Amino acid sequence: MKPFAYERPDDAARAVATVAADTGAVFLAGGTNLVDHLRLGIAAPSTLVDVTGLTSAEITDLPDGGLRIGAGVRNADLAADERVRRRYPALAQALLAGASGQLRNMATTGGNLLQRTRCSYFQDLTTPCNKREPGAGCAALEGWARHHAVLGATHEPAGVACVATHPSDMAVALVALDAQVHVLGPDGERTVPAGRLHRLPGDDPARDTVLAHGELITAVDLPPSAIAARSAYRKVRDRASFAFALVSVAAALDVDAGGTVRDARIALGGVAHVPWRATAAEQALVGGPATDDAFRAAARAELVDARPVESPRGGTAFKLPLVTATLAATLRDLAVREETA
Repeated sequence: MKPFAYERPDDAARAVATVAADTGAVFLAGGTNLVDHLRLGIAAPSTLVDVTGLTSAEITDLPDGGLRIGAGVRNADLAADERVRRRYPALAQALLAGASGQLRNMATTGGNLLQRTRCSYFQDLTTPCNKREPGAGCAALEGWARHHAVLGATHEPAGVACVATHPSDMAVALVALDAQVHVLGPDGERTVPAGRLHRLPGDDPARDTVLAHGELITAVDLPPSAIAARSAYRKVRDRASFAFALVSVAAALDVDAGGTVRDARIALGGVAHVPWRATAAEQALVGGPATDDAFRAAARAELVDARPVESPRGGTAFKLPLVTATLAATLRDLAVREETA
């Protein structure tokens, strides 16, 4: 591990100014991702700026009926909050599906959103990775590809290719629930929709988010939403815990008494460089019947432009039917709950 300086400012504005003034400085919160990368030699910051206690660790009711989640709220506390479990069940379920109990006790809301989008090659310094070293190439295209992207990835040219997937379960639920992310930066405060916080690799796979250097997440707002109470999160993975999603679905569904879909919110995990908002699937569902055939057709509509990795060591084509089956199962369960409510 390379030497670094450590600073612990006494307020968020000072922390932002400290990081903004040093291109090699980074924020440190729960450290569940950053500390791993320090140990592996992937991250080598000049300065760690500890923001523990500088952002709120409270979950507060908003006047409009929504919730504000401080960036310092631990994942375990957020998952256990009765208001979240009742009003935004997909979020509570997504949090409980992530990592392990020990990590949920440390990881924060802001830190979870800012964990690195990555694959196994990003964490292997012996292999080329455009995300870790721009222009080096992408070992994933010819390597072990089980967890890689099928939507929105960059396959060529070699110097910018990236097929990594975003690892956060929480972020997938926040995108489906239309959350808003509050940010404090050198130029003041701004709000970024959760669905626009993360970015596709494009020609700069090293950048995970739209945040500028020195911008700090301070809170996340969940808007009031009747449909959010009828939401769920489903995760398919290789083992029961402490594993990233092969495919995950965060969905909310509103079905009228006649069985017609009035509204739908869907986001997918494990399939793209970002938590993927499934707008094509949502549009395909609204106004149609809440049936298994319609749910599967909506999934296929979302996957029209999918491009699986075709690797000699196993590709990702299996994810296409897996997305279809997982989305259909999630929506089917929500539709049944609507009927019995």
